[in-house]
Amino acid sequence: MSATEVGGADGVVKTAAGGGLVWAYTGILLAVAFWGGSFIATKIALRSVSPLTVVAIRFGIGTLTLGTAALVRRQFVIPPRRDLVTFALLGAFGVTLHQGLQSTGLLTAQATTSAWIITTVPVFIAALGAIFLRESFGPAQIGGLLIAAVGAMTVVSRGDWSAVAVGRIGTTGDWLVLGSAVVWAVFSVLSKPTLKHHPALLAMLYVMGFGWLFALILFVGDRGWIELPRLNAPGWLGLTFLGVCCSGLAYVFWYGGLEKIPASRVGAFLYLEPIVTAVVAASLLREVVTTFTWIGGGMIVAGVWLVNQRSG
Repeated sequence: MSATEVGGADGVVKTAAGGGLVWAYTGILLAVAFWGGSFIATKIALRSVSPLTVVAIRFGIGTLTLGTAALVRRQFVIPPRRDLVTFALLGAFGVTLHQGLQSTGLLTAQATTSAWIITTVPVFIAALGAIFLRESFGPAQIGGLLIAAVGAMTVVSRGDWSAVAVGRIGTTGDWLVLGSAVVWAVFSVLSKPTLKHHPALLAMLYVMGFGWLFALILFVGDRGWIELPRLNAPGWLGLTFLGVCCSGLAYVFWYGGLEKIPASRVGAFLYLEPIVTAVVAASLLREVVTTFTWIGGGMIVAGVWLVNQRSG
């Protein structure tokens, strides 16, 4: 789960100089590196336990990490009751469902392929924003949508267009990850009215907390604790990395960077995420990254860039 389109009242761009900017950029790079590594860590954890257990443990640790950060920064407050209901709905959708689909998809999808698929999220956000929020969506955005779609099909099919022609595209996991990208895009659009009234870090804490609570209920209902003895050292290491770094510190660093660096510059760093995934997956998971993966990935980046251009 990246920070795409999740903002808040503390996301106002401020200027900084000297060491402050260095630390801000360092934090942004660390956040992107953490998110890029999340796909690999998830696949490692899935060798021992089910997707539901991964989600429940990951976001339990993540909620604790974000909560600690909010307390240390003296940002922790209880929002109005009406907003708690909204945060609960957003948590169920943006955490429990989104991560449930993504983690289940990673049982069969490659980490690298999944990272490139998730990169298409801004395209879905722009399309949904045009449909439901009447946001501008001109020729450049339409062209970007088509280019990103072709790029995604190239990545998933690994360049086998004969398979695309007969509808055999990717694994079931690839489609589940794509579904998680759509879910995150819908979450991003639905959350805009609420999140703009709260500090981003605090809003993410409540969304994540409720998402973890719903995942925990499902975990208990499924007697997930039975799986815990199967977790080995790599599995626990992967889950700890997911919780502390990917679902905790990454958001602290990301939103800290947004306080000092223009959002347009910060967003560009997300294009590095699938590259980090590809490099780490090749070394740790022995995944083979083909030429078509890079070609398709480049098309996705180009499509996302076009979608993010202002309509004339």
